[in-house]
Amino acid sequence: MTENVNSTWTIDLNHSEVQFKVKHLAVSNVAGIFKIFKGEVLCKAEDFDNAEISCEIDVDSIYTNQEKRDNDLRSPEFFDTEKFPKILFTGLLQKETDNYKLTGELTLRGIVKTVVMEAEFTGIGKGRFGDTRVGFEVTGKINRKDFGLTWNMLTEAGGFVIGDEIKLHFDIQLLKEKA
Repeated sequence: MTENVNSTWTIDLNHSEVQFKVKHLAVSNVAGIFKIFKGEVLCKAEDFDNAEISCEIDVDSIYTNQEKRDNDLRSPEFFDTEKFPKILFTGLLQKETDNYKLTGELTLRGIVKTVVMEAEFTGIGKGRFGDTRVGFEVTGKINRKDFGLTWNMLTEAGGFVIGDEIKLHFDIQLLKEKA
């Protein structure tokens, strides 16, 4: 990697995705995305080690391919988007052997918790207009109850409708800002 010492990078919304998955009825995953988000990476090292990360997600932009479910998720029983319209993350990307660890503070429903995720550097290249781009694939897990997302219901079989563990998967393409 080159060209990123003391540089600022922004998330390219057109080439990035913020996805989550949760167990439904303990038999399969339901996936969703957030369509609107933004973020910035401040680098002081060529290899992104100790880069400062900040990200903001518009919770109202949640999309699970089911309008009724999306509206339920926006309600006070879940994300309560009127009171808590944003999910915030600030953290530090640290190089470990071949990949990275991303540790930071996640704010969801007004609750702040430290989370640790794995980040894989997926490449660097030039865009068609000569801009410099890099990619990262970030994965992690959180417990939804840690953030006040506690609604659930028992099924007739005695299991819960919604699992507690939320799998996070972010495909992020960063665009280097011109100096």
